[in-house]
Order: sequence, then C-alpha cells, then structure tokens
Amino acid sequence: MSGLDRDGDVFILDLGDGENRLNPDSVAAINLALDEVVAAPAPKALVTTASGKFWCNGFDLTWMTANPGEIEPFIQSVRVLFARFVTLGLPTVAAVGGHAFGAGAALALTHDQQVMRVDRGYFCFPEVDIDIPFSGGITDLIRSRLPVRTAHEAMTTGRRYGGDDALAAGIIDGVADQDKVLPTAIGMARPLTGKAGPTLGTIKSRLYATAVAGLVAGQAVEVPI
Repeated sequence: MSGLDRDGDVFILDLGDGENRLNPDSVAAINLALDEVVAAPAPKALVTTASGKFWCNGFDLTWMTANPGEIEPFIQSVRVLFARFVTLGLPTVAAVGGHAFGAGAALALTHDQQVMRVDRGYFCFPEVDIDIPFSGGITDLIRSRLPVRTAHEAMTTGRRYGGDDALAAGIIDGVADQDKVLPTAIGMARPLTGKAGPTLGTIKSRLYATAVAGLVAGQAVEVPI
C-alpha cells in the first residue's frame, strides 16, 4: 500500500500500484491509515484511490495458499474492515481507476460514493463462476448498497461492468477519464467534509445495521478473488 496523503480536508488513501490484493499486511496498513483519519479533527473526508491496472483485485490467493490455517480469521478481519468503512463517521468516496473484483468490488461498495474510470476497468463479483457462495454479511452488504435487480444480476451472473454500465446499473455515482478519476472523487468528497462527526457515523451504523451485524458475526467463510 502506498499510504495516506491529504488534499486540504480530504484524506487520500492510496492502495498502491500493483494488484492491491488483500492480505494481513495490507489490511493492517489500511486500518492504521483509518486510525489516523478517524483521529483527525473535522472537517474531513476520505477518498480511496489506486494507480495502475487494478483498484483492488480481491484476496491475495498466493498468501492464502501458503497459509491455509489462517484463512478463516483473516477473512473475518476483512469483513470487520468492511464494517468499519461502512460506518465511518466521515464521508468516503472510492476513486476506482482500475479493476475492482470480488472482495475489491465489495470494498468499493463500503464507501458512500464511487467514481469509475470511463474507458477501462471492470467492477465484478465472479463468485458464481468459481463456485464460491457469498456469506450472509457480504450478501447483505451488496443488497444494501445496490438496487435489488442489479444486486441479483451482479451476484448471479458474474457480469463485468464497465464504467458506463456500472453507472447505468446504479452501482456507482459517476465516471471520469483516467486522469480525472481522483480529482472527481475529491470534488465529490470536499463539499461533504463538514458532515463528518458522530452523528454521521450513527446514521450509517443504523442504516446498514443488518449488513454490519452479518459482517462482524463470523459467518461461514467465502473466498472471492
């Protein structure tokens, strides 16, 4: 992970320039960055970005293959991270300038708003094609963030949505050219920085209470790529 930067009142969390897969080190680094953001005084907002071909390509399968005994607690730590993003007491925007697959797509949905690159990059849940069912918590997260018909299509067909398709399907809030994805996300976040605070966190916690409860409940493990 490349780290945390700041543009005025908007924090910028950079996931990196590789495949940006989730593993214990990257999850720990993201949590440390969120600790810093949460501790900072308002006004504030958070944009999560990445550079290169991928925004987040899901779980680190190489690490998981090498550490089979640690898979379940690790995936539960990812679910807890998702619950944390969903309930953050500050506005959040995912600047998705590359592919978001599996757990990476779920991570994008934990943000309040999303903007995708218009010409390249896919949003996709491939679980149906690799015979891995969604847990109840992940299902509730997706269902709570997407229109019902879109959630059904995305989860049962494994469709790959480009930027325009994702916007039309109600998955994201905007599209932009490659060099405008991050500035567009910052522009979406900046007017909302004054909303940061405990009230916003409480609103989101109650709005997504079912999904959050499922995410932190330690349900059966699913392994999206």
